[in-house]
Formats: sequence, structure tokens, C-alpha cells
Amino acid sequence: MTQSILSTRRGVLLSGAALSLSGLLPARVFAADPIKMAGIYTVPVEQQWVSRIHIAAEAAKAAGRVEYSFSENVSNTDYPRVMREYCESGVKLIVGEIFGVEAEAREVCAEYPDVAFLLGSSFKQDPAIPNLAVFDNYIQDASYLTGIIAGAMTESGNFGMVGGFPIPEVNRLMHAFMAGVRETRPDAKFQVSFIGSWFDPPKAKETAFAMIDAGADVMYAERFGVSDAAQERGILAIGNVIDTQPDYPDTVVTSAIWHFEPTLDAALAAIAAGTFTADDYGVWSFMAPGG
Repeated sequence: MTQSILSTRRGVLLSGAALSLSGLLPARVFAADPIKMAGIYTVPVEQQWVSRIHIAAEAAKAAGRVEYSFSENVSNTDYPRVMREYCESGVKLIVGEIFGVEAEAREVCAEYPDVAFLLGSSFKQDPAIPNLAVFDNYIQDASYLTGIIAGAMTESGNFGMVGGFPIPEVNRLMHAFMAGVRETRPDAKFQVSFIGSWFDPPKAKETAFAMIDAGADVMYAERFGVSDAAQERGILAIGNVIDTQPDYPDTVVTSAIWHFEPTLDAALAAIAAGTFTADDYGVWSFMAPGG
């Protein structure tokens, strides 16, 4: 993501539903027939953040609500082309993440007004593109709670934190975690590093090793690979987005977990009713609706 995107990001959450725009998407057979849906992901579907979207889509497919296909490991430069190909194939809903390709992706959305787009984004919805809704996983409250637990578990008061990129979506969770830690360990110290990738477990693991060598005894595993390092060195880790405790039973203490099902369910209901429009679907990631 470019600095210009970061500097212009608006952080206002809209708590109310946007007014529906009549005639945006035809109701037609949406209520009776499965909605043709595509996922476009810049990382493998097993990556934490994307895996939650993929799991929710597969559940909707199993329930007969959607016909779901997806493309993974799509580069930012290739993302608009893949979007257009799915639109031309008759897809009626596209989900994915456009954090690194905001401007180009929004141009494609405007080109296909009969397709609903539900995309992870650093920007808010644009009334000029009424078929584009945005979302993110607002799990900072849960991250804060994991920090309280981590602060009570540490012996050294030294925490290692390995993230992907220093963008608002990541920084928000990290700061929430640190605030929670200070509730139970006011003198805590934090080592923070970003690996410049959304999916590079070996690099994240090596970065974590360096922090452990520098005294960290609890790791914040924002990326895959960190818990592996913690497990090998016999220290604790805090998970992010998914529950990895079964994979690291003696390492991962707790995790802030995201469920995408409420977000997708809301979008599918709107499409079926013919009322899908520009909105901030991030509110469906809050605790109250089960996100």
C-alpha cells in the first residue's frame, strides 16, 4: 500500500445502514437461485485473514446459497484483470481484498454496476460507486483482551510482535494488544517488526527468533511462522484472526478470532432483496453480530 493511500485513509465507522438505492441490482432470481460468487485473493486461502472469507464462502456454498469459485495468489498488478474476467463470466458477487490496488479495483467496480463487490479496503464506501461495499475485521476489542491475558502470563515483561505491513489495519490490532498488556504489566517492553509480506512464514519465524534472543518471552503472532518460533524456543504466543491453539497446544495461550459469516450473510441477503449498495460492512465484524 502506498503512503498516499495511508495518508488519505478515513477512519470513521458508519454505524447505521446506508440508504438503499432503488434499481441498483436486479432482484430477479437471487432469492431462489444460488448467487454466482467469486473470491479474488492476493495470498493463499490458508492465510489467516483470507481463510476466514474462504471458510464462510465454502459454508454458503455447502448450504446451496452460492456457486463459489476463487483465485488465489493474484498479484496486485493482475487483480483488475481477474476482476474483469469474473464479471464477464456472469458472476454477481465478488469478494476479496484491495488494500494494495485501491484505485484500479474501484475503476473496475464502476465499470460493472450489475455486479456486487464486497472488498476489504482501507478506504470507506464511495456513493459514486453504489455497487461497492467495503469491510475489514474490526477485532481490536478482542486483541485488547488477549493483551490483558498476555500481560499476566509474561515473566520478563518483554514482548515480541511480528506483523505483515505497518498499515492502519495492522497497527490498530497491535496497539490494542499493547494497551491490554499494559493493564496487567504496566512496565512492559515491546519489540515490533514488520516483514513486508502477508504470507512469508519462514521470514516471520526468523524475525521471531531474533526477538526471542533479545529477551521476549511472549510473542504476538500477527503472521504465520511466529508461533513456530515460539514453540521451538519453549515460550508463549498470542494468536490473531484464527484459532491455532490445537496446532500449538503448549504455546498459543489465546487468540483474537474473526468470523466472516455475519458479513457475507448480510451481503447475500441484500443481494437477494435487490438492495445491495455502497456501505461499510465492517460493522458485521463487531462482537455483537458474531463477527
